[in-house]
Amino acid sequence: MGKQSQQTNEVHDKRWAIVSMASIPLIMTLGNSMLIPVLPMMEQELDISKLQSSYIISVYSIVGIFLIPIAGFLSDRYGRKNIIIPSLIITAIGALIAGWASWKMQDAFLFIIIGRILQGIGASGAAPIVMPLVGDMFRSDKDISSTLGIIETSNTFGKVLSPVLGAVLAGMIWFLPFFSIPVFCLLSILLIFFLVKKPKEEQEGPSFTEFKENTKEVFKKHKRWLMAIFIIGAILMFILFGVLFYLSSMLEEVYNFKGITKGLYLAVPLAALCLASFITGKKIEDNLVMMKWITFGGIVLAGSSIVAIRFSEQFVYLIVVFLFCGIGIGAVLPCLDSLITESIQKEIRGTITSIYSSARFVGVAGGPPAVALLMKQDLTWLVSLLGFLALIAAYLAFKNIKPEAKR
Repeated sequence: MGKQSQQTNEVHDKRWAIVSMASIPLIMTLGNSMLIPVLPMMEQELDISKLQSSYIISVYSIVGIFLIPIAGFLSDRYGRKNIIIPSLIITAIGALIAGWASWKMQDAFLFIIIGRILQGIGASGAAPIVMPLVGDMFRSDKDISSTLGIIETSNTFGKVLSPVLGAVLAGMIWFLPFFSIPVFCLLSILLIFFLVKKPKEEQEGPSFTEFKENTKEVFKKHKRWLMAIFIIGAILMFILFGVLFYLSSMLEEVYNFKGITKGLYLAVPLAALCLASFITGKKIEDNLVMMKWITFGGIVLAGSSIVAIRFSEQFVYLIVVFLFCGIGIGAVLPCLDSLITESIQKEIRGTITSIYSSARFVGVAGGPPAVALLMKQDLTWLVSLLGFLALIAAYLAFKNIKPEAKR
């Protein structure tokens, strides 16, 4: 009873720090997902193709694929806050460049891409560092799992809020979503600076040589299940952002929904994803075996939903199918976060969680362009690809995630 009370008190005492940390994935998600419902409008305003508009989403993530592991090492070496705050500043500058180009330039597309690259650089050193920071702040695995559930819920809530907020802002001025990001970043910087305290025992992390040896040792010991989780994370983000791109295009081009109405319909599967993440984070505690089976079941549900798209194009049917897809993915994400954070020692936690975040960014970057190309073909090709990827992810979860081997 005393131990449980101690854990509860620690979460309660650090509740504002948790809120501050949760603001980062929320803002980073808004910075990307908020543009998804606006892409058809950008295609018209900038006179670009559907494939080109998908690059506005993808370059943000492509940069992260390469820079997130570096940010993870730097956070292990020099401290989480020392990396997060400058990264948020870079994100704000990138958004200002993209917004200014959209507002003032005749041919703005190139400078929007440059601004988005800078946003991606900033995002690389902000959101992925939150996960190891949570691991540093709490002693109890249950508290870590619970807080990671809140962080993942904040991430997914950003996805819920994004289509509505993006549609509202773009309804006023089409490039206004870019200018909103610096405001959010400033708020997050203030919260992190004043409310997140460095751990008292925080010391300078390992040198690059030590880091390299530690990383090799971790992969030698945990390679099988770590690689499985990295690939599963990439596949789920590929499916999620591919589905969002598909649904955004269908809502506008086939069903003629625009503006706030379109944003609200896009938010339905994302709200399911958000709720599933929150509930899962609360339930899994430190039960690694439960995490494995929720991961497997969630992937099966998401994959089955994707296959179900092929059987009807009726609007309500599609929304329900995507809702179940959101539930499946939402249930898996907190499990993957906790499996890594609770199983890797603190000294290298930032690096390993950053590699995982980088893998997720691969999926975010690949989903929209792949779906944009496949939408030119018969729907069977799109369903087959996403369904096959879900099957691979389910197999990896079943075969390679073995929690009993990690304790």
